[in-house]
Amino acid sequence: MNITGTIESAEKQYKQILEDFFNSVYSEKSLSSHGIDHHRRVWNYSKELLELIPLENIANTSQLASELIIASYLHDIGMSVDPGVKHGGYSRDLCIQFLIKNNIHRNDWKDVLEAIKNHDNKDYARNASMNELLTILSVADDLDAFGYTGIFRYSEIYLTRGIDPKKTGYLIRENAEKRFDNFVKAFGSESEIVQKHKKRYNILDDFFSRYNEQLPSYHFGESNPWGFCGVIEIIHFMMKNKLQLEDLFMEPHKFSSDHVILWYFTELETDLSCF
Repeated sequence: MNITGTIESAEKQYKQILEDFFNSVYSEKSLSSHGIDHHRRVWNYSKELLELIPLENIANTSQLASELIIASYLHDIGMSVDPGVKHGGYSRDLCIQFLIKNNIHRNDWKDVLEAIKNHDNKDYARNASMNELLTILSVADDLDAFGYTGIFRYSEIYLTRGIDPKKTGYLIRENAEKRFDNFVKAFGSESEIVQKHKKRYNILDDFFSRYNEQLPSYHFGESNPWGFCGVIEIIHFMMKNKLQLEDLFMEPHKFSSDHVILWYFTELETDLSCF
């Protein structure tokens, strides 16, 4: 069976039960940027990357596709317990629950459990020793950190973790650069896919470069948020008031009339609608 066939087979067998399990555990209101849509996107990126690996380099393509869809759908489910850096361990535990619930022998899925647990250990110096499963999962997760969606994802998780907004722009640019460099290192021979995601990386990097430029003249807590810093303040406002993006997309001018803020959320809505 070819790669496309193994992917379709894995989806037929696991996709619906994975989505049902995820939705039974994860509350979208707690951390919307890492909800079911994030996991669907990571699976789509995983499929894209899986098709780039030569068949002769994969011992069992059918098994890898099945492992990838489970890991893609459950790698961040632990954020329903703890949105911090230890969420991988909680995700692993919830994956075990998924396997038990569906009468799947956990001993056959040790690589999946390890990949889920370690996917967010971004020590890219270790990549040479990573297997295909962990490499693809880690890179696919990284790819979802780019573009307008990535701006929202980074902002929500950094704010949730209590990181100072005056530092986030610098930290995000540094983190995203490492993610993109690792992607190029792993799949750089495929110039078309690199150029595709380079554009998305540049969107995020340019946004936070402008954000950092605005910081000296911006005062968080103002009654009228504006500019790139204002985008982050609006996201923070949404989080504190437990609002969803759909609330903003329906009535954007209710939240701000600033052209940069309106531009960003228009682009974000378009970005999210592509999946």
